[in-house]
Formats: sequence, structure tokens, C-alpha cells
Amino acid sequence: GHGYDIHPIVPGRPLVLGGVTFDTDFGLDGHSDADCVTHAICDALLGAAGLPDIGHFFPDTDPAYKNIDSQVLLARVCGELSKRSFAISNFDVTVIAEKPKIHPRLAEMKAALAKSTRVPVANIGLKATTNEGIGALGCGLAIAAHAVALIVKA
Repeated sequence: GHGYDIHPIVPGRPLVLGGVTFDTDFGLDGHSDADCVTHAICDALLGAAGLPDIGHFFPDTDPAYKNIDSQVLLARVCGELSKRSFAISNFDVTVIAEKPKIHPRLAEMKAALAKSTRVPVANIGLKATTNEGIGALGCGLAIAAHAVALIVKA
């Protein structure tokens, strides 16, 4: 399955990526904590199982999900897969951000994602790139993530 998510950068919100809070003066705008890394993983897992996207399960019109920790959403997605007898083999994520530097926090992010999914850290691919100054991502107006996931019938 494949997942993609993007959120605009806004001042005054915490920046959460892959379950890790970064020390910045900006965050991402969204109904939940706006963790685009985790949202992309959710969509990749749901898509691999032939299920609807994250918005179907956790609509942004539902006040129950206002500012929710996306790791809670990811754990619930894993529960949906488990109910359908799927197990996660691995997933791989690319974060696209001009700022902040993601590389120093990759190990922490992998650990947080492993905890939420119960997938071994060794089965989680995570890397970061910039958009080379091109477009809204390259101008630092947003952060995005692409994810792919492999699941198997348990």
C-alpha cells in the first residue's frame, strides 16, 4: 500500500513527526497533531489492506480527534488490520522537509513508530529529503511524507 500526507507549516503549534516532537517555533496545521509521517503510514497500511483512508476512520469533523496524538491513530489502524488477520511485514517512509533537520531524530522516530505498530525497528525504513527549493515544500511552507507498506495474511 502507498500513503501520502502533507500539512502546511504554521507558527505556534508543536511540530510532531513520526511520533517525535521537534524543538521548533512552528508546527503543522491540522485537526489532529498533524503528524504527516504517521498519517502517511496509516494510509499505506489501510491501502495495503484494501480499506478506506485515514479520513474515513478518523474524520476531521469529529471533535474526538481534535489534537489527538497520531500514534493513537496508528495503533488503531494496526488494530483494524489485526481484526482482518493482517500482519505488518514492513514499511518505508520518506519525509520531505526543508526544515528542521530530520536526520538527527530518525532513530527516535523509528522507535516511536515501532512502539505504536509493534513492528521491529529493523523493518522500518525512514529517511528525509528536501524539495531542493522547488514549490511550496521547497519554500518551507509545508512538510510532506510518502509511505509504502507491506502486509501479509497472518
